[in-house]
Amino acid sequence: MKFDVLTLFPEMFEPLKHSIIERASKQNLININLINIRDFSKDKHKKVDDTPYGGGAGMVMRADVVYDAYKSVKDEKSKVIFLSPQGKKLNQAKVQELSKEEHLILLCGHYEGVDQRVLDEIVDEEISIGDYVLTGGELPAMVLIDSVSRYALGGYLLILICGTCFLSAKVLTNRKLYGRNGIGVYMDKYIEKIRTECR
Repeated sequence: MKFDVLTLFPEMFEPLKHSIIERASKQNLININLINIRDFSKDKHKKVDDTPYGGGAGMVMRADVVYDAYKSVKDEKSKVIFLSPQGKKLNQAKVQELSKEEHLILLCGHYEGVDQRVLDEIVDEEISIGDYVLTGGELPAMVLIDSVSRYALGGYLLILICGTCFLSAKVLTNRKLYGRNGIGVYMDKYIEKIRTECR
């Protein structure tokens, strides 16, 4: 699976070079490519934003620069996702759906946003990780990559208890007995307790 991330701050993605994501990359199960949108600015100062039409506070990412960055990585199998608080909420069902894609292009906004004209032209779906505002789309992009990449590794990390799939199930180690302050809790007894809670 291939991820192309369009961002103004590729250095923010350093955490993806560690742990499970690093192993998936080394095994060629996933490919994460960071594209610096600023590289596509034709301005001598590499400017990527402009004042909003009609006035107002802040700056807006320019349509032409974002479009050129997108064109550099797009192919016939690409699905373009814009990380936005206005988007559809990311949940496990959406993660599983996205894991079936071959190529995801993730657009990370910044400043006051991205020129709507380019969003209307290139974006297939807007996705949010929650009802709050962040400084940019980089953290949501990392959350999406991390969650979707687990499927590439075959590690769904979902546990079936009582026939129901829980995303945050209670987990145990393989130790048969856990003792604390002289109190021992046996694994079999604890598993039965969890099953009883599910009924």
